[in-house]
Amino acid sequence: MTGRLILVRHGETEGNVAKQLDTKLPGAPLTELGVMQARTIAERFAAEEPVALVSSHALRALQTASYIEGSTSLIVQALDGLHEAQAGDLEGKTDEASHELFKKVFHDWHMGDLTVRVPGGESGQDVLDRYVPVLDQLREQYLDSGDVVVVSHGAAIRLVGRYLGNVPGLFSSHNHLDNTQTVELVPTPDGWECVRWAVFEPPFEQEDVAAIADDPMG
Repeated sequence: MTGRLILVRHGETEGNVAKQLDTKLPGAPLTELGVMQARTIAERFAAEEPVALVSSHALRALQTASYIEGSTSLIVQALDGLHEAQAGDLEGKTDEASHELFKKVFHDWHMGDLTVRVPGGESGQDVLDRYVPVLDQLREQYLDSGDVVVVSHGAAIRLVGRYLGNVPGLFSSHNHLDNTQTVELVPTPDGWECVRWAVFEPPFEQEDVAAIADDPMG
């Protein structure tokens, strides 16, 4: 297999600007900056010519993917299972305490406790159980022909990238994924290897820090 699985975070949204925990479908739309970011990432893929384009059902992901679709010969496929980690009782919250609680749960996931869940929302294992089978299917269908672009969400992408790519937990929990940045995986005989995390390439150094993770919704 020669293709890469390129997980793209959507462009900036109104929810990002408002610092809102926005995880339920369909979610907030892109801002003007988010549209510009989507157009820029679309130019990249117009040059790279991936073989498939997939999106979550969230409005922000579909809008981002539509610009990639418009710059390539691809037709976007919206698939179940690729939506953001669900914030449950914290949905729509903008206060610092809610964000700190989400960040703590997110940090615990990256440190190896996938059973912890957001109150009223998902556990880390819930996210992996719905997300990873979609990637396995895409691997089987497309990756022997070229790259697959998946437009999705920051917290979900980072969790999947950490576990599939065997990325150190402190690295993955502390290194933010900005809007339209990517986590890129390549198939190996035993699973997957992470070859890019935003601006970083391997080896991904485990940071010697004890602080809670950064805010994946920012």
